[in-house]
Amino acid sequence: MRRFIIERDIPDIGSAEREQLRAAAGQSNEVLQAMQSEGKAIQWEHSYVAGDKTFCVYVCDRAELIDEHAERSGFPATIVTEVGKIIDPTTEKG
Repeated sequence: MRRFIIERDIPDIGSAEREQLRAAAGQSNEVLQAMQSEGKAIQWEHSYVAGDKTFCVYVCDRAELIDEHAERSGFPATIVTEVGKIIDPTTEKG
């Protein structure tokens, strides 16, 4: 499967309370479970909240599934970028 970074413009998300974030995660998870039960290979790994944006990491077969999730969940997928390569501090060690 392919990995994608999704930038979502969500006003005031950075000041959201824990319960609001919990509710948003629950809403997203419900849509993901429905999509998976329909045989669609899509998985949410995690998200970063920064200011008025979230940056979400998803794994799925194709970018169209991210658009479908965004439409069904009500969370915008402002910019969707496929990850080409991953590096981390251990990359230099070969």
